[in-house]
Amino acid sequence: MDHSVWSFSAREPAAIAHGGDLGGLREAFPDAPKPWLDLSTGINPVPYPVPPVEASAWTRLPEAAEVRALREAAALAYGAPDAAHVVPAPGTQILIETLPRLLAPTRVAVLGPTYAEHAAAWARAGHAVAEVPSVDALGDARVAVIVDPNNPDGRTFPLAARRALAEALQARGGLLVADEAFADLEPVASLCQHVAPGLVVLRSFGKTYGLAGLRLGFAVADPGTAMRLAEALGPWAVSGPALAIGCAALSDAGWRAEAARARAADAGRLDRMIVRGGGRIVGGTSLFRTADFSDGPDLYRRLAAAGIAVRRFAERPERLRFGLPAGKAAWCRLSRVLR
Repeated sequence: MDHSVWSFSAREPAAIAHGGDLGGLREAFPDAPKPWLDLSTGINPVPYPVPPVEASAWTRLPEAAEVRALREAAALAYGAPDAAHVVPAPGTQILIETLPRLLAPTRVAVLGPTYAEHAAAWARAGHAVAEVPSVDALGDARVAVIVDPNNPDGRTFPLAARRALAEALQARGGLLVADEAFADLEPVASLCQHVAPGLVVLRSFGKTYGLAGLRLGFAVADPGTAMRLAEALGPWAVSGPALAIGCAALSDAGWRAEAARARAADAGRLDRMIVRGGGRIVGGTSLFRTADFSDGPDLYRRLAAAGIAVRRFAERPERLRFGLPAGKAAWCRLSRVLR
């Protein structure tokens, strides 16, 4: 491997831009119509109907039985072998931050371009990190990170290829981190049922169920690794209300199946709208679509002036990512700009 591609930094990197933060747009476009239509994230715009939560969930510490119930519901929903393989956390991001701190500094390859927090978290923990363009370029890295389906282009790999990568890393004492944040509503096979030492799968709750503010996510790993992660997170990592709502939602297979069908239809509708507006679809999932436009920067400004936030990419100014609108008014609002 060409070691020149590897970088090491113990310094805090510059802040990473994310969708969902409208403060800068409000300042830059003060005359934009309100309320803003936020299409800058990949969060389900039709959230799970939150069930009533007992008042005591807000006034007492979560009980072990409640945590166990959530782990069991997640194991069933994700296809993990059992609850001992599941670690609940207050959002997937904290798991992305915690995992690198459990390993001694080593070589880490992140298959990119992808969600930037992965590389940043491993670098912050003192690892030598490289973003590589293909699985073949992962080389002799001790840790590999793949996001499947990928953000922002929806790239996926066959289950057999991902299993082979996990087994190859395991054979040399390494680790595969498979971020399946967007897998719930996609027709892709998960690695969760194949977890073994050397493989950690991350699953996002908030994106699928449209409840990102609840802050809930999961790691699926072998029981030993799961225990280390849980110990690193500490007691009461997940709030009582999140335990109750998460357990109810994960147990509702019917809602999840209908959401997958409806969001896939919405994604197809959005594709047609983007193409009519001069865009070329380059990928995505059923929760977001990514497209290139010859007038990308100008379109971004026109959308913002109309009070519509989408995701842009500094390194690819022609590229925009669109989340799904919710409701007739939102669809019409977007259509008027893209027409």
